[in-house]
Amino acid sequence: MRFARTSTEGTVSSDLRERLRDHVREASLFPEPGLTIVAVSGGPDSVAMLDLLAGLNAELDLDLVVAHIDHGIAPASGEVARDVETLASRYGLPCHVVRLRLGPEASETAARRARYRELRRLQRALGARYLVTAHQRDDQAETVLFRLLKGSGVIGLAGIPPLGPRGLVRPLLPFGRADVLAWLDRSRDPRGSPLAAHQDPANADPRHDRSWLRHHVLPLADERFGGGVAERIARVAQSARDDRAAWAAALRQLPGLGFQAEADGVALDRTSLVRYDNVLSEALLRALAREVGCTLGRRAGSRLLEFVQSGRSGSIMELGKGWEAEVSFDRVRIVRPILPTGLQPVECGIGADGVVRWGRWEFAWRTCAADQPERSGMVTWLTPGVATVRGVGAGDRLTPLGGVGRRKVRRLLMESRVPFRERAAYPVVERRGIVLWVPGVCRAHGDLPRQGEDALRVDARSGMREPAGVVGD
Repeated sequence: MRFARTSTEGTVSSDLRERLRDHVREASLFPEPGLTIVAVSGGPDSVAMLDLLAGLNAELDLDLVVAHIDHGIAPASGEVARDVETLASRYGLPCHVVRLRLGPEASETAARRARYRELRRLQRALGARYLVTAHQRDDQAETVLFRLLKGSGVIGLAGIPPLGPRGLVRPLLPFGRADVLAWLDRSRDPRGSPLAAHQDPANADPRHDRSWLRHHVLPLADERFGGGVAERIARVAQSARDDRAAWAAALRQLPGLGFQAEADGVALDRTSLVRYDNVLSEALLRALAREVGCTLGRRAGSRLLEFVQSGRSGSIMELGKGWEAEVSFDRVRIVRPILPTGLQPVECGIGADGVVRWGRWEFAWRTCAADQPERSGMVTWLTPGVATVRGVGAGDRLTPLGGVGRRKVRRLLMESRVPFRERAAYPVVERRGIVLWVPGVCRAHGDLPRQGEDALRVDARSGMREPAGVVGD
């Protein structure tokens, strides 16, 4: 292979695979079998990780696939990509190479964002359960130190988590760069050739902040404080992660907060929250935002608390990156709204059974004996035949089941405390222009089959993200 060889000056770590296996099991990093994308840059860490995981594959019951992102930054990037393909073939693993053209002036941040975007795209395309990256303890130290110098709060010092969203796993975080390089030096690929890795010139370029920390700041700190600085910084990160976990637990356990995960965000009881002193209330709001991946600094947290304390129901505050805070009656919600864009009506009740989706809602039906529906339930019965699912119209009214008089559907949504932003994308079921059902809000008295008669049972479920259309066509 054309990769440059590395050196660890005699460091030996012959038990790294056993230590990794124990760590994976103890931390339950791969709780279920599944297709696993191993991101291999061609650098020492990712090459060593590929070899380590390949040796544990049978025990972990993972189906490994190699992925390489050629950023198109360095002149030799095409050669690196070909060598990664060769390495994957020696382990008998499929390899997917994604080629980009970022150019030599691309920043670390731009490259990282592009890399994760393409890896996630590949994960979706393959249906992979896990995406594995080779971050190790020295990377953790660089990240924590970088954030500290940038003025991060305590929670930001949690650094790189071992588990991320949508199956992201970083199994090497407990192990230092010296451990990984020692493994690389003593290992062989399945053909018996020494493992070698490409040294990316960007990793030694002091123009990049993390490279400067790696090659200038941390070595000086080790010299000054007698070594082990990266390990001590990693302990700081673990302490910050423990704090973060404690705040997440507080959201769920403090009396009266009423934490709830919703289809597009999270929510708390506002009246209970504002009874606490401002410091605690603000910390809880920042913890609430973190539940959905929205990170708020101190100033943003302070502004959010002022908004929650003074906002009327229906008030909205933008938090950045698509996130919004909304005061909804006695609740405060942090959401990333998906606004309706010309949702068209769809038909349900075609045939004996089926499923349709409308916006973020799913309607499934089947033929069975009718039962008595609940007025505000998510299940109802209709006489056989086609019905229409559509959005709420300005003049929609219905006579509630067991009630008298015609009520405005929009008023019923408000009384049921459906958040204002969700009402425009809330469905009704109708026939011939007559509203029969507002799922979870109100069943009309019309078109009710008699109990025990053949009928269509219709089940509604919210939280879907697919566009309207029939499922399974």
